Amino acid sequence: MTVQTNVGLPKVDVPRYHFDIYAVLEGPQELYFGHETQVGVNIVETVRIATEKGEMEKCYISPTKRRGVERRTLIWAPVQSEGVLLGDKLGCGVPHTCAQPTCPICAVFGGLITSTTNVDVMGKTEKRSPTTTIGRLVHGGGVAIQPQDVVEKQRAMHPSMMHKAPEKEPTPMPFRRQYNEPGLLYPVYNHCLSVTEAEFTAVAYAFLNALARLGAGNPKGVRIYEGKLIEEQEPLLVVDRYLVPLGKRPITSPSVTSIREALAQFRADALQVEGQTVAQHEVSGPHFTRWLGSAAYRKLQEYAVQFAELYLK
Repeated sequence: MTVQTNVGLPKVDVPRYHFDIYAVLEGPQELYFGHETQVGVNIVETVRIATEKGEMEKCYISPTKRRGVERRTLIWAPVQSEGVLLGDKLGCGVPHTCAQPTCPICAVFGGLITSTTNVDVMGKTEKRSPTTTIGRLVHGGGVAIQPQDVVEKQRAMHPSMMHKAPEKEPTPMPFRRQYNEPGLLYPVYNHCLSVTEAEFTAVAYAFLNALARLGAGNPKGVRIYEGKLIEEQEPLLVVDRYLVPLGKRPITSPSVTSIREALAQFRADALQVEGQTVAQHEVSGPHFTRWLGSAAYRKLQEYAVQFAELYLK
């Protein structure tokens, strides 16, 4: 019996790197991130933080929920020349993932087939054997900076009738829902392990496109918050590509409740590379490259365009 020691990824002729995305997101309107229902009230997900001043509750964008939105952004991406969505073309969706290392979605998000399955892919039946592809993208952060309480509001589900006779049903169905209030700031992070630049294009495309779609129900969407980084006003965004993590990771402590303190901490960490404070938008060396602010945003856009050129034409 021969023991397999390789990781199972196909050999490539281009370098693999680690990639990180660090960002501060802002909710420009109330947001609902569903957690559970209690006595007719839709509850949002929160976390409890222990500090020197006592315990507090904070609103939360769960990394797993953000991951799900990003993955669906790729599955539902339109393939322009074929009139279909990318997931339909690949036979890759949720819950059935194709789990192939050559799939641009599963290559980074991972996939699982638990038993032999026949899959309809664009009108043709494919037989797929049990297999696993471990995701090389992980998500973190999401704890709001401000310890603001959630707000409960009354809503109603109205039927689509333009006019309803008094004796006819249905009638509007009222319900109550909690919301994260507008203006909350959420530091978030994406980390990629040993991916090629072509594989990272899917991560960049998903990250940028998911921003407008985060949240359950309506309203949806967040934006990358802008503040002082290199310039006085630019996206609070950092992108790293590296073999060795030579830059300080701009990860904000969840126990911090002051916006000024949290953003100052993010900026100070973002500007630290190899123990030195940098003053330019791009810092590049043989083992580590960091893009900051507007340069980081442009770099993600460049990668997203590459994804569209590779898979959506």
